[in-house]
Parts: sequence; C-alpha cells; structure tokens
Amino acid sequence: MHTLKKIYCRAFQTAFRVAIPYLPYRQPRILGSVKAIPEVLEKKKCSSVLIITDSELSRLGITKRLEKSLLKAQIPYVLYDQTVANPTTANVAQALRLYQIHHCNTIIGFGGGSSIDCAKAVGARAVKPRQPLSKMKGILKVRKKLPLLIAIPTTAGTGSETTLAAVITDAQTRHKYAINDFPLIPRYAVLDPKVTVSLPPSVTATTGMDALTHAVEAYIGNSTTYGTRKNALDAVDLIFRYLDVAYLNGSDIKARKYMLRASYYAGCAFTKSYVGYVHAIAHSLGGEYNVPHGLANAILLPFVLKAYGPAIHKKLHRLAIAAGIADKDTPAAEAAEAFIHAIQDMKKRFQIGDTVPAIRKEDIPKLAHYADKEANPLYPVPVLMDAKELEQFYLQLLERE
Repeated sequence: MHTLKKIYCRAFQTAFRVAIPYLPYRQPRILGSVKAIPEVLEKKKCSSVLIITDSELSRLGITKRLEKSLLKAQIPYVLYDQTVANPTTANVAQALRLYQIHHCNTIIGFGGGSSIDCAKAVGARAVKPRQPLSKMKGILKVRKKLPLLIAIPTTAGTGSETTLAAVITDAQTRHKYAINDFPLIPRYAVLDPKVTVSLPPSVTATTGMDALTHAVEAYIGNSTTYGTRKNALDAVDLIFRYLDVAYLNGSDIKARKYMLRASYYAGCAFTKSYVGYVHAIAHSLGGEYNVPHGLANAILLPFVLKAYGPAIHKKLHRLAIAAGIADKDTPAAEAAEAFIHAIQDMKKRFQIGDTVPAIRKEDIPKLAHYADKEANPLYPVPVLMDAKELEQFYLQLLERE
C-alpha cells in the first residue's frame, strides 16, 4: 500500500479508536425464549408486527412457535419469508411494502444474518422512506430511531443480533455493501436454542466458523478495548468447546445454547472493534457469486491469518490459550501456527474446502477493488493491504487444474 494511503488509514482508525468510549454503543436486552416476546410487545404497545424470515425456515415450520405466541396474545402480524442468502434491495422493498400496508410498528428478524440484516434495512427504510439504501451505506447515515427491532438468530454465527451493521446486496449490480449506524442495533435479542436444533450440520459448521472469524478479527485488530478482548476470548473458548458437539449432535441443547452465547459475544466484540480483510473479501464473494457468508469466512480465515505473519503472533498466542491448544509458556510463533493449524483441521472435520469454484480469474481485480473500498480505511487491520495485495487471496481460492 502507498505510504500516504497507509497514513490516512491509520489516522482514520486512530480517530475511531479514541472515539469508542464516547459513541452510543448499546447491547440488546437478552430474552431466553420466543415465548417471552408477546409480553415485551404488549409493554411497548406494539399494534402490528412484521416478521422477516426466509422460505426454508418458513417451510420447516421453525417460525410456528413465535406465530402461536403472537396469536395467543392476539397480536396481529404479517410474515415475509422471501429473504435470500445475501439479502437484496429487492427483498427490502418487498418487506417494506408489507410493513406499510399492514401499518406495522414492530419488526422481528427471524433467521440467520440475512433475515436480521434485511429486518434492519427495512427499519431504516421505514423511518427514511424517501432515501434509497445506497445513500445509507457507510457510517452513520441512518441517524433516526428505528421501529422496535427484535432479532431471533436461528444460527449461532452471524452475531447480527448485536451489531450496528446491515449488509445488503444491490439487486441490479450485485454490489454488496454495509450500512453502519447505532439505531440498527436490535433492542432485543432472543437467544433460544430450540430454534437452532434443526440446523443441518453444514450450516452449523459454517455459521459457527463465522462466529469464530468475528472473534478472531475483532481480537487481532488495532481498535480493541478490554471488553471486546474479553468477549472475543470467551467466544473462542466456547466455540472450540461446543462447535464440534453441535455439529455432531444437532439436538444437544447445551451445545446449541453455548454456541448462541459464543455468537453473541463475538458480535459484541466486532461491533465495536470491527473485522478485517476476511470479511471484506467474503462480502465481495457473496455479492458477486452468492457464496454464503459463513462459508466464505471459513475458507478464507487461515489464509489471511497466515498472510499477516509475525504482526499477530502474540495475539494468536492468547487466542490459542483460550482455545485450549497452547499455554502461556508456548512460544508465540509456535502458538500462532498451532492456532491456524487448528482452524484448518476444523475445516477438514466440517468438510469445508479451500477453494471457491464460482470465482472467475478475470473478476479478481474488480472483487479486490470492492474489498479494498470496504476495508480501507475503516477496518483496523493489523497489516494494511491495498487492492493489488488483496488479489493474492482470490488467487488462492481458484481451483487448481
């Protein structure tokens, strides 16, 4: 990266790091079951609810417990179940129309990060109906209080129930971008392990590694606080203890409960300390080829950690201790290598490969440009890289002939 650009990026990141204690971060209140929602809605005088989910969860009847609770409490609701894996501006427009037609004043995002992000974007459009989402991308462009927003994560990974970000894909251009503002943080997060037990092993694995990526990138970045470091370490501890258990036995309620907690901790860490190049690259892959975000993160994580080199060895040492694969007397470089190797082993156990078959070599400069634009100067990465340097990671993802 050019020296002047490096100076600009680090100055920008330093300003944000200094500002962290003064910014209006908040954590959502936690509910332990969807059955607790009607009481909250009655207390908040909510007259009509929009539930945003996806077709698969709707088909499997995962939303029925929530719907029955609302019916029993005589709270009107409407269901939007067409959210796609990387939610689009078209999804947001369709859901917003339902919100307006049914005079809703509450939004519930029910599902993985896609449904929750879609719910956040609908909330933003509800309070700014004349402004397109493209004008809200970036930082602090919403600036209005959203309708009551409740997040019910059905995957233990995205952490979207805790964050100030919504990631949306333009339906026409396929460009994927983030909207970041404090009103997008849900007021309530429902960590109900029962809604996660039906997740297939592959989704359990990739979303769990998504949470791991959040924790790791937040921890190794340059804008950490005592609280985010603790959250990241707690998340890594729980993921290394319970992700394999949940993968092998999806009905293990204890494992599901602690994976939801791990995802929440990781979300709390990265919403303040941000992520890094793994996410920027993953977002470009999701936007261009619809690669599921958790899968892209899982594939990329060890490659990017290795590329950062000695700059993160001490921090990876602490993460390795939290994961139970090193102790304080292990040399930092050795512990860092063991941690990266443990992630590679995890990928093998979960049958996650090292390539993305959809990538076209001619697309790489454009994708690297998108990643550069997203990450720099916002993400406080341990080692700065420009678009040309980021191309190496896309090349690693190409299938070998």
